Amino acid sequence: MKQRPTELSLEPVDNARLANLCGALDENLRQIEAAYDVVIARRGERFRVSGAAASRACAALSHFYALAAEDLSVDAIQLGLVELASRMTQTAPGLLTRKPDLHGRTPRQVQYLQQIQEHDISFGIGPAGTGKTYLAVASAVDAFERDMVSRIVLTRPAVEAGERLGFLPGDLAQKVDPYLRPLFDALYDLMGFDKVAKMFERQAIEVAPLAYMRGRTLNHAFIILDEAQNTTPEQMKMFLTRIGIGAKAVVTGDITQIDLGRGQKSGLIEAQEILREVRGIAFTDFLAADVVRHPLVARIVAAYEQHEQTRK
Repeated sequence: MKQRPTELSLEPVDNARLANLCGALDENLRQIEAAYDVVIARRGERFRVSGAAASRACAALSHFYALAAEDLSVDAIQLGLVELASRMTQTAPGLLTRKPDLHGRTPRQVQYLQQIQEHDISFGIGPAGTGKTYLAVASAVDAFERDMVSRIVLTRPAVEAGERLGFLPGDLAQKVDPYLRPLFDALYDLMGFDKVAKMFERQAIEVAPLAYMRGRTLNHAFIILDEAQNTTPEQMKMFLTRIGIGAKAVVTGDITQIDLGRGQKSGLIEAQEILREVRGIAFTDFLAADVVRHPLVARIVAAYEQHEQTRK
């Protein structure tokens, strides 16, 4: 039997708030449709929602209407949908960045931020779009702004993602730039381009390929190892033993996107097996439900996970 559409009337009627809710060319409504797999039709303040999750979509419409006194960007809608899906019941301490509203959007993101603050070594493992790298960089900026560390060190294994990039021209910084670009983007977003540039000048921020970490001891630094699934076991052990006095390290990676050669074991997978029970080290395992990008990204991740389980 075909399910009847759900009717919703938003009150008090306010045309400005309705315009903010719907967004330009109803783009915000399209985001809600994609998130709940429904169809939304509107006439004035009256909405007609069709689909299995119509009641949840109506609840989301009411939620965003209450926030629509100001413009609602597509980003605000997407992040709000993540929070609604996870039904947040706990909050993490605020982070000292230029984004005052930055916080964990899902229970696992909140847990991740808390574990970074409470442990000297933390692992964030999970699919793309779950905020692993961004929240790690935000935590590094927060620690630097609070004078808990004197510098930020960003590193990543220089492994090509299934592509042959060939020779990269320029000095060391220019050669590693393509690999570390996601970390740079997060820094610029959280601190501003000018401040990041000044910190680079006085070496308060350092970037380097993982191979250049060998033989060093990093004291009073916040160190982020990104794309750790592409480390070898030897590289992972080498990195983890670089941690010095007053230092904090965060390791992020997605074990479903390993670009190592055939037959090579991932250092991140081995670290999971060896270090799970080591006191002082924390692991956060993100799921498709933690994806904070376009609503379709979570479905794509879930579809790939289901396909992988079926194949196994």
